[in-house]
Amino acid sequence: MNLFEILYYLGFSTKKRYSLRNQKRLPYKVISIGNITVGGTGKTPATIAVAKEAARRGFMPVILTRGYRGTAKGPCFVTMGQRPLLTVDEAGDEPFLMAEKLKGIPIVKGSNRYEAGMFAIREFSGPNSLSANSLPLNPNPLLFILDDGFQHWGLFRDKDIVLVDSNYKFGNWKLLPSGRLREPVSSLKRADIIVITKNERSEDMPKPEKSDLIREIKQYNAESLIFFAEHKPVSVRLLSGEEKPLSWVSGKKLFGFCALGSPESFRKTVESTGAELTGFKGFRDHYRYRSGDMLKIKQEAEKSGAEWIVTTEKDIIKTRDIDLQKNILIIEIEFSVAEDFFEKVFSF
Repeated sequence: MNLFEILYYLGFSTKKRYSLRNQKRLPYKVISIGNITVGGTGKTPATIAVAKEAARRGFMPVILTRGYRGTAKGPCFVTMGQRPLLTVDEAGDEPFLMAEKLKGIPIVKGSNRYEAGMFAIREFSGPNSLSANSLPLNPNPLLFILDDGFQHWGLFRDKDIVLVDSNYKFGNWKLLPSGRLREPVSSLKRADIIVITKNERSEDMPKPEKSDLIREIKQYNAESLIFFAEHKPVSVRLLSGEEKPLSWVSGKKLFGFCALGSPESFRKTVESTGAELTGFKGFRDHYRYRSGDMLKIKQEAEKSGAEWIVTTEKDIIKTRDIDLQKNILIIEIEFSVAEDFFEKVFSF
Protein backbone atom coordinates (compact mmCIF):
# COMPACT_ATOMS: atom_id res chain seq x y z
CA MET A 1 0.00 0.00 0.00
CA ASN A 2 1.16 3.53 -0.71
CA LEU A 3 0.63 6.45 1.68
CA PHE A 4 -2.71 7.48 0.12
CA GLU A 5 -4.09 3.95 0.35
CA ILE A 6 -2.95 3.68 3.98
CA LEU A 7 -4.70 6.94 4.88
CA TYR A 8 -7.87 5.80 3.11
CA TYR A 9 -7.73 2.41 4.84
CA LEU A 10 -7.31 3.99 8.27
CA GLY A 11 -10.39 6.17 7.73
CA PHE A 12 -12.34 3.25 6.27
CA SER A 13 -11.44 0.95 9.17
CA THR A 14 -12.34 3.55 11.81
CA LYS A 15 -15.74 4.16 10.24
CA LYS A 16 -16.39 0.43 9.90
CA ARG A 17 -15.55 -0.32 13.55
CA TYR A 18 -17.74 2.53 14.79
CA SER A 19 -20.66 1.49 12.56
CA LEU A 20 -20.49 -2.17 13.55
CA ARG A 21 -20.39 -1.27 17.27
CA ASN A 22 -23.55 0.79 16.78
CA GLN A 23 -25.27 -1.46 14.24
CA LYS A 24 -29.06 -1.56 14.44
CA ARG A 25 -31.63 -4.03 13.13
CA LEU A 26 -34.96 -3.29 11.46
CA PRO A 27 -37.98 -5.44 12.46
CA TYR A 28 -38.23 -6.81 8.90
CA LYS A 29 -35.89 -8.65 6.54
CA VAL A 30 -33.18 -6.60 4.79
CA ILE A 31 -31.43 -7.47 1.52
CA SER A 32 -28.36 -5.44 0.55
CA ILE A 33 -27.15 -5.00 -3.02
CA GLY A 34 -23.70 -3.47 -3.40
CA ASN A 35 -20.13 -3.83 -4.58
CA ILE A 36 -16.54 -3.29 -3.43
CA THR A 37 -15.44 -1.08 -6.33
CA VAL A 38 -16.27 2.39 -7.59
CA GLY A 39 -17.84 2.65 -11.01
CA GLY A 40 -20.86 0.95 -12.43
CA THR A 41 -21.35 -2.73 -11.70
CA GLY A 42 -25.05 -2.57 -12.60
CA LYS A 43 -26.53 -2.05 -9.13
CA THR A 44 -29.57 -0.08 -10.30
CA PRO A 45 -30.89 -2.70 -12.79
CA ALA A 46 -30.18 -5.39 -10.19
CA THR A 47 -32.06 -3.49 -7.47
CA ILE A 48 -35.02 -2.98 -9.82
CA ALA A 49 -35.08 -6.69 -10.68
CA VAL A 50 -34.91 -7.80 -7.02
CA ALA A 51 -37.65 -5.32 -6.03
CA LYS A 52 -39.97 -6.53 -8.82
CA GLU A 53 -39.36 -10.16 -7.89
CA ALA A 54 -39.98 -9.42 -4.20
CA ALA A 55 -43.36 -7.90 -5.08
CA ARG A 56 -44.18 -10.89 -7.29
CA ARG A 57 -43.41 -13.22 -4.37
CA GLY A 58 -45.85 -11.47 -2.06
CA PHE A 59 -43.59 -9.03 -0.20
CA MET A 60 -44.07 -5.29 0.06
CA PRO A 61 -40.56 -4.14 -0.95
CA VAL A 62 -39.23 -0.77 0.17
CA ILE A 63 -35.94 0.46 -1.31
CA LEU A 64 -33.62 2.36 1.04
CA THR A 65 -31.08 4.51 -0.78
CA ARG A 66 -28.43 7.07 0.05
CA GLY A 67 -29.34 9.00 -3.09
CA TYR A 68 -25.78 9.91 -4.03
CA ARG A 69 -25.47 13.65 -4.79
CA GLY A 70 -29.19 14.17 -4.23
CA THR A 71 -29.76 17.47 -2.44
CA ALA A 72 -32.85 16.44 -0.44
CA LYS A 73 -32.10 15.71 3.21
CA GLY A 74 -33.49 12.47 4.52
CA PRO A 75 -35.25 10.54 5.52
CA CYS A 76 -37.78 11.37 2.83
CA PHE A 77 -39.75 9.60 0.12
CA VAL A 78 -38.42 9.64 -3.43
CA THR A 79 -41.70 7.92 -4.28
CA MET A 80 -44.49 6.27 -2.32
CA GLY A 81 -45.12 3.94 -5.22
CA GLN A 82 -47.08 6.10 -7.65
CA ARG A 83 -44.74 8.77 -9.07
CA PRO A 84 -41.49 10.59 -8.19
CA LEU A 85 -42.02 13.11 -5.39
CA LEU A 86 -38.57 14.69 -5.81
CA THR A 87 -36.69 16.08 -8.79
CA VAL A 88 -33.68 14.25 -10.16
CA ASP A 89 -31.40 16.82 -8.47
CA GLU A 90 -33.14 16.29 -5.12
CA ALA A 91 -33.30 12.50 -5.34
CA GLY A 92 -30.09 11.64 -7.19
CA ASP A 93 -29.84 9.91 -10.57
CA GLU A 94 -30.44 6.30 -9.61
CA PRO A 95 -33.27 6.79 -7.07
CA PHE A 96 -35.16 9.01 -9.53
CA LEU A 97 -34.77 6.43 -12.31
CA MET A 98 -36.00 3.66 -10.00
CA ALA A 99 -38.97 5.83 -8.97
CA GLU A 100 -39.95 6.19 -12.63
CA LYS A 101 -39.58 2.51 -13.48
CA LEU A 102 -41.03 0.89 -10.34
CA LYS A 103 -44.74 1.31 -9.68
CA GLY A 104 -46.18 0.32 -6.33
CA ILE A 105 -42.74 0.19 -4.71
CA PRO A 106 -41.77 2.96 -2.25
CA ILE A 107 -38.25 4.40 -2.22
CA VAL A 108 -36.87 6.23 0.81
CA LYS A 109 -33.78 8.42 0.68
CA GLY A 110 -31.61 8.80 3.76
CA SER A 111 -27.92 8.64 4.64
CA ASN A 112 -28.81 6.62 7.75
CA ARG A 113 -30.64 3.61 6.35
CA TYR A 114 -31.92 2.45 9.76
CA GLU A 115 -33.61 5.81 10.31
CA ALA A 116 -34.93 5.68 6.73
CA GLY A 117 -36.40 2.23 7.34
CA MET A 118 -38.07 3.26 10.60
CA PHE A 119 -39.42 6.37 8.86
CA ALA A 120 -41.04 4.10 6.25
CA ILE A 121 -42.50 1.79 8.90
CA ARG A 122 -44.04 4.72 10.79
CA GLU A 123 -45.47 6.18 7.60
CA PHE A 124 -47.04 2.96 6.37
CA SER A 125 -48.45 1.88 9.72
CA GLY A 126 -49.29 5.19 11.40
CA PRO A 127 -52.84 6.57 11.75
CA ASN A 128 -52.00 9.57 9.57
CA SER A 129 -50.45 7.59 6.73
CA LEU A 130 -50.62 9.28 3.35
CA SER A 131 -49.85 6.11 1.44
CA ALA A 132 -52.37 4.03 -0.45
CA ASN A 133 -50.10 1.08 0.32
CA SER A 134 -50.20 1.46 4.12
CA LEU A 135 -49.67 -1.68 6.19
CA PRO A 136 -53.26 -1.98 7.51
CA LEU A 137 -54.46 -2.21 3.89
CA ASN A 138 -51.59 -4.31 2.60
CA PRO A 139 -51.23 -7.73 4.29
CA ASN A 140 -47.88 -8.43 2.61
CA PRO A 141 -44.79 -8.33 4.86
CA LEU A 142 -42.37 -5.45 4.43
CA LEU A 143 -39.01 -6.27 2.89
CA PHE A 144 -36.25 -3.67 2.79
CA ILE A 145 -33.82 -3.56 -0.13
CA LEU A 146 -30.64 -1.66 0.65
CA ASP A 147 -29.40 0.05 -2.53
CA ASP A 148 -25.58 0.28 -2.67
CA GLY A 149 -25.43 -1.01 0.88
CA PHE A 150 -22.38 -3.26 1.22
CA GLN A 151 -20.38 -0.56 3.03
CA HIS A 152 -23.34 0.60 5.16
CA TRP A 153 -22.42 -1.41 8.25
CA GLY A 154 -24.73 0.57 10.54
CA LEU A 155 -27.73 -1.54 9.45
CA PHE A 156 -27.95 -5.31 9.92
CA ARG A 157 -28.94 -7.21 6.77
CA ASP A 158 -30.19 -10.74 6.34
CA LYS A 159 -28.67 -11.19 2.89
CA ASP A 160 -25.65 -9.46 1.29
CA ILE A 161 -25.46 -9.52 -2.52
CA VAL A 162 -22.22 -8.24 -4.06
CA LEU A 163 -21.85 -7.41 -7.77
CA VAL A 164 -18.53 -7.76 -9.61
CA ASP A 165 -18.15 -6.21 -13.07
CA SER A 166 -16.84 -8.89 -15.45
CA ASN A 167 -15.08 -6.24 -17.55
CA TYR A 168 -13.10 -4.49 -14.79
CA LYS A 169 -13.16 -7.06 -11.97
CA PHE A 170 -11.07 -5.50 -9.14
CA GLY A 171 -9.13 -3.04 -11.29
CA ASN A 172 -5.49 -2.83 -10.22
CA TRP A 173 -6.38 -4.33 -6.80
CA LYS A 174 -5.54 -1.05 -5.08
CA LEU A 175 -7.73 0.92 -2.68
CA LEU A 176 -9.00 4.39 -3.36
CA PRO A 177 -7.63 6.82 -4.41
CA SER A 178 -4.94 4.73 -6.14
CA GLY A 179 -7.37 2.17 -7.51
CA ARG A 180 -11.06 1.26 -7.81
CA LEU A 181 -11.49 -0.65 -4.53
CA ARG A 182 -13.76 0.79 -1.82
CA GLU A 183 -12.49 -1.89 0.54
CA PRO A 184 -10.03 -4.81 0.29
CA VAL A 185 -11.00 -7.77 -1.88
CA SER A 186 -10.89 -9.89 1.28
CA SER A 187 -14.16 -8.14 2.25
CA LEU A 188 -15.91 -10.49 -0.18
CA LYS A 189 -15.98 -12.97 2.70
CA ARG A 190 -19.03 -11.10 4.04
CA ALA A 191 -21.07 -11.76 0.89
CA ASP A 192 -23.83 -14.36 0.83
CA ILE A 193 -24.27 -14.15 -2.95
CA ILE A 194 -21.80 -12.83 -5.56
CA VAL A 195 -23.01 -11.88 -9.04
CA ILE A 196 -20.56 -11.42 -11.89
CA THR A 197 -22.31 -8.81 -14.03
CA LYS A 198 -22.27 -7.41 -17.56
CA ASN A 199 -21.68 -10.67 -19.36
CA GLU A 200 -22.59 -9.93 -22.94
CA ARG A 201 -24.29 -13.19 -23.85
CA SER A 202 -25.81 -16.23 -22.21
CA GLU A 203 -22.56 -18.16 -22.55
CA ASP A 204 -21.09 -15.60 -20.16
CA MET A 205 -17.34 -15.03 -20.22
CA PRO A 206 -14.74 -17.11 -22.08
CA LYS A 207 -14.18 -20.23 -20.00
CA PRO A 208 -10.53 -19.59 -18.94
CA GLU A 209 -11.31 -16.01 -17.87
CA LYS A 210 -14.48 -17.14 -16.13
CA SER A 211 -12.59 -19.83 -14.22
CA ASP A 212 -9.84 -17.41 -13.20
CA LEU A 213 -12.31 -14.90 -11.77
CA ILE A 214 -14.22 -17.59 -9.87
CA ARG A 215 -10.92 -18.87 -8.47
CA GLU A 216 -9.95 -15.36 -7.34
CA ILE A 217 -13.30 -14.92 -5.59
CA LYS A 218 -13.14 -18.34 -3.95
CA GLN A 219 -9.79 -17.42 -2.37
CA TYR A 220 -11.67 -14.99 -0.15
CA ASN A 221 -15.09 -16.62 0.07
CA ALA A 222 -15.33 -20.33 -0.59
CA GLU A 223 -18.94 -20.56 0.63
CA SER A 224 -20.70 -17.82 -1.34
CA LEU A 225 -22.95 -18.72 -4.24
CA ILE A 226 -21.75 -17.25 -7.55
CA PHE A 227 -24.06 -16.29 -10.42
CA PHE A 228 -23.51 -14.71 -13.82
CA ALA A 229 -25.80 -11.92 -14.97
CA GLU A 230 -26.29 -10.10 -18.24
CA HIS A 231 -27.34 -6.45 -18.44
CA LYS A 232 -29.35 -7.06 -21.56
CA PRO A 233 -30.74 -4.38 -23.91
CA VAL A 234 -34.44 -5.21 -24.35
CA SER A 235 -36.00 -2.33 -26.27
CA VAL A 236 -35.55 1.17 -27.64
CA ARG A 237 -37.60 4.23 -26.75
CA LEU A 238 -37.87 7.40 -28.81
CA LEU A 239 -37.84 10.80 -27.14
CA SER A 240 -41.57 10.98 -27.88
CA GLY A 241 -42.11 7.93 -25.67
CA GLU A 242 -42.77 5.54 -28.56
CA GLU A 243 -41.36 2.05 -27.96
CA LYS A 244 -39.48 0.18 -30.68
CA PRO A 245 -38.16 -3.40 -30.69
CA LEU A 246 -34.42 -3.69 -30.26
CA SER A 247 -34.11 -5.01 -33.82
CA TRP A 248 -35.28 -1.59 -35.06
CA VAL A 249 -31.78 -0.11 -34.57
CA SER A 250 -29.96 -2.88 -36.43
CA GLY A 251 -27.95 -1.36 -39.28
CA LYS A 252 -28.70 2.23 -38.25
CA LYS A 253 -25.88 4.72 -37.67
CA LEU A 254 -25.81 5.81 -34.02
CA PHE A 255 -23.75 8.25 -31.97
CA GLY A 256 -23.65 7.36 -28.28
CA PHE A 257 -23.15 9.35 -25.10
CA CYS A 258 -23.39 8.60 -21.38
CA ALA A 259 -22.17 9.61 -17.93
CA LEU A 260 -21.71 6.26 -16.19
CA GLY A 261 -19.15 4.64 -13.94
CA SER A 262 -18.13 2.35 -16.83
CA PRO A 263 -19.01 4.05 -20.13
CA GLU A 264 -17.26 1.29 -22.06
CA SER A 265 -20.00 -1.12 -20.97
CA PHE A 266 -22.63 1.07 -22.61
CA ARG A 267 -20.52 1.32 -25.76
CA LYS A 268 -20.45 -2.49 -25.93
CA THR A 269 -24.20 -2.62 -25.34
CA VAL A 270 -24.86 -0.31 -28.30
CA GLU A 271 -22.53 -2.32 -30.52
CA SER A 272 -24.29 -5.55 -29.50
CA THR A 273 -27.59 -4.30 -31.01
CA GLY A 274 -26.27 -4.57 -34.57
CA ALA A 275 -26.20 -0.80 -35.01
CA GLU A 276 -23.20 1.00 -36.48
CA LEU A 277 -21.63 3.19 -33.79
CA THR A 278 -20.18 6.23 -35.62
CA GLY A 279 -18.88 7.95 -32.50
CA PHE A 280 -19.10 8.04 -28.72
CA LYS A 281 -18.71 10.64 -25.97
CA GLY A 282 -18.30 9.77 -22.32
CA PHE A 283 -18.72 12.03 -19.30
CA ARG A 284 -17.78 11.44 -15.67
CA ASP A 285 -20.24 9.46 -13.56
CA HIS A 286 -23.25 11.49 -12.31
CA TYR A 287 -22.40 14.39 -14.63
CA ARG A 288 -25.13 17.06 -14.90
CA TYR A 289 -25.67 17.96 -18.55
CA ARG A 290 -25.95 21.56 -19.74
CA SER A 291 -27.33 22.95 -22.98
CA GLY A 292 -23.80 23.43 -24.31
CA ASP A 293 -23.02 19.74 -23.81
CA MET A 294 -26.03 18.66 -25.82
CA LEU A 295 -25.16 21.12 -28.59
CA LYS A 296 -21.64 19.64 -28.83
CA ILE A 297 -23.07 16.10 -28.88
CA LYS A 298 -25.41 17.12 -31.70
CA GLN A 299 -22.55 18.64 -33.69
CA GLU A 300 -20.27 15.63 -33.20
CA ALA A 301 -23.08 13.25 -34.15
CA GLU A 302 -23.79 15.16 -37.36
CA LYS A 303 -20.08 15.25 -38.21
CA SER A 304 -19.83 11.48 -37.71
CA GLY A 305 -22.74 10.83 -40.07
CA ALA A 306 -25.04 9.41 -37.39
CA GLU A 307 -28.79 9.21 -38.01
CA TRP A 308 -29.61 8.92 -34.32
CA ILE A 309 -28.10 9.81 -30.96
CA VAL A 310 -28.37 7.05 -28.34
CA THR A 311 -28.06 7.17 -24.55
CA THR A 312 -29.23 5.46 -21.36
CA GLU A 313 -32.33 5.83 -19.20
CA LYS A 314 -30.16 7.21 -16.42
CA ASP A 315 -28.73 9.90 -18.70
CA ILE A 316 -31.94 11.06 -20.34
CA ILE A 317 -33.53 11.99 -17.00
CA LYS A 318 -30.75 14.56 -16.52
CA THR A 319 -31.62 16.40 -19.74
CA ARG A 320 -35.25 17.27 -18.94
CA ASP A 321 -34.61 20.99 -18.61
CA ILE A 322 -32.79 21.10 -21.95
CA ASP A 323 -34.39 21.59 -25.36
CA LEU A 324 -33.34 18.39 -27.14
CA GLN A 325 -33.23 17.46 -30.78
CA LYS A 326 -35.79 14.81 -31.74
CA ASN A 327 -33.42 12.14 -33.02
CA ILE A 328 -32.50 10.76 -29.59
CA LEU A 329 -32.97 7.10 -28.65
CA ILE A 330 -32.93 5.54 -25.20
CA ILE A 331 -31.84 1.92 -24.82
CA GLU A 332 -33.67 0.14 -22.00
CA ILE A 333 -31.58 -2.36 -20.04
CA GLU A 334 -32.76 -5.36 -18.04
CA PHE A 335 -30.90 -7.40 -15.40
CA SER A 336 -31.03 -10.98 -16.65
CA VAL A 337 -29.96 -13.84 -14.37
CA ALA A 338 -30.82 -17.48 -13.75
CA GLU A 339 -34.09 -18.07 -11.92
CA ASP A 340 -32.39 -19.92 -9.07
CA PHE A 341 -30.64 -16.64 -8.18
CA PHE A 342 -33.96 -15.34 -6.87
CA GLU A 343 -34.62 -18.59 -5.04
CA LYS A 344 -31.41 -18.04 -3.08
CA VAL A 345 -32.04 -14.32 -2.54
CA PHE A 346 -35.44 -14.94 -0.93
CA SER A 347 -34.51 -18.03 1.09
CA PHE A 348 -34.41 -16.64 4.63
